[in-house]
Amino acid sequence: MKVYEFKGFPNPARIRIALAEKGMLDRVDFVHVDVPSAEHRKDAFLKKNPSGAVPVLELDDGVFISECTAITEYIDQVDENSVLTGTGAEERARIAMYQRKVEAGFLDAVADFFHHATEGLGPDVEGYQNTEWGEHRKNVAIKTLYWMEEQLVGQEFLAGDRFTVADITAQAGFMFAGFSNMEIPEDCPAVKAYAERLANRESVKQAA
Repeated sequence: MKVYEFKGFPNPARIRIALAEKGMLDRVDFVHVDVPSAEHRKDAFLKKNPSGAVPVLELDDGVFISECTAITEYIDQVDENSVLTGTGAEERARIAMYQRKVEAGFLDAVADFFHHATEGLGPDVEGYQNTEWGEHRKNVAIKTLYWMEEQLVGQEFLAGDRFTVADITAQAGFMFAGFSNMEIPEDCPAVKAYAERLANRESVKQAA
């Protein structure tokens, strides 16, 4: 398998973390895509993913899978030992729910803040920017952090008692927050402790 990525960016890190959790890092060849030089917008890459975004997984038979949640689903299910996306209808639904809430409300929101209300990746890559929209999305991200605070009181991980894809998504959000100099509110001590736990997790360190 191949993963097309730009190492150190939050979304590619999600896939590296998932692979590390599954003990599969050595089963993948990583292919560098020069995002700051807009390589992801050139025809050769767009044939792999018309959305022009990394990461992209290429299977041995030449099939391309894009979107982090879809790639993680494949990685987690390929060996029939699902540890990240759950087993059974209820657990899978609950993990998917938390993953989507933290993706839409935190990761995507703070990414919009980064791309619109800061210099982001620079004018040659960013193109259109809307500062007002970026600031609005920052407020959405902060609101989601307060929601996460409520969920994390008394538990170690976001979707329950073990590390899941929801936590991987949250870690990517914290990475974007770091790029954007967006701090966790002082009155969110559970989120602060959670972010520190994630940063110190071995799979997260391996993805750095």
